[in-house]
Amino acid sequence: MTLEVRIGKLRLKNPVMAASGTFGPEYGELVDINKLGAYIAKTITLNERVGNPPPRVVDTPSGMLNAIGLENKGLDDFVKNKLPKLKNIKIPIIASIAGVNAAEFGKLAKVLSRTERIAAIEINLSCPNAPYSPRGRRACPNVQHGKRDFLIAQNESATRQIVEAARKAASLTIIAKLSPNVTDITRIAKAAEEAGADAVSLINTFIGMAVDIETKRPVLGNVTGGLSGPAIKPIALRMVRETYEKVKIPIIGIGGIMDYKDAVEFILCGASAIQVGTANFVNPRASIEIIEGVKKYMAKHKISGIKELTGALRK
Repeated sequence: MTLEVRIGKLRLKNPVMAASGTFGPEYGELVDINKLGAYIAKTITLNERVGNPPPRVVDTPSGMLNAIGLENKGLDDFVKNKLPKLKNIKIPIIASIAGVNAAEFGKLAKVLSRTERIAAIEINLSCPNAPYSPRGRRACPNVQHGKRDFLIAQNESATRQIVEAARKAASLTIIAKLSPNVTDITRIAKAAEEAGADAVSLINTFIGMAVDIETKRPVLGNVTGGLSGPAIKPIALRMVRETYEKVKIPIIGIGGIMDYKDAVEFILCGASAIQVGTANFVNPRASIEIIEGVKKYMAKHKISGIKELTGALRK
């Protein structure tokens, strides 16, 4: 029985990863990170970003809202200071990148593709806390009071432009992380595929908000944030299935995966691999337990390879 999958040039010993920003190297004190298929680092930008004002995280029914705002110290700090701290991680390391224009994405991809230990690049086209400014004027556009620049993954042309820039700059596997905040996610996925993406990750969080009825104010300092967790799983499954029917490149499923049953659902709907996000905050061992659960499921159903499950949903 094998759980091995291939995403572009990337070979994973199993299809389970932890989503960017939800599983840092400190988790190594609690679990064996090297049991995962790959390690995805927190999203970085070309220059330092301070992120959004607090509060940044709030619980919601069957999920959570976050408005971190891609806080990070930039590319140079990642290469010089963050990456060396991952020396004990022996599985493939995937860098996650974000920017405000094609030039920034291209530079990030170029530097990281020449950086030892980086095996693939996930292009974050869909963080709801960092909308894309087409003219590249602002590193953190104002998204309050309805003043919102669009997300890259809400626009086919912008998606194509950014993926092409990353593809031109890097020979590594390129994964485009897409947004559910669109009318038809398959059109964006097709644009990413045609522009050279080796895979698509879907879905990222939904734009949502929470309200404090005592203060009559939004709970989050940024007003809106990204909704994740079990609440979004049914929609994520539908989008994965729709996309599977329209693209030929692998799909990495994300959205409310809490246990192995959720993971198997995504794989049956067409995902070649999956990412675990919110569950990591509830149970640091969630990803490892999912791997074991998938193994037992395959043994029970006499499935010799994980690929047999991908897209095997019966109509």
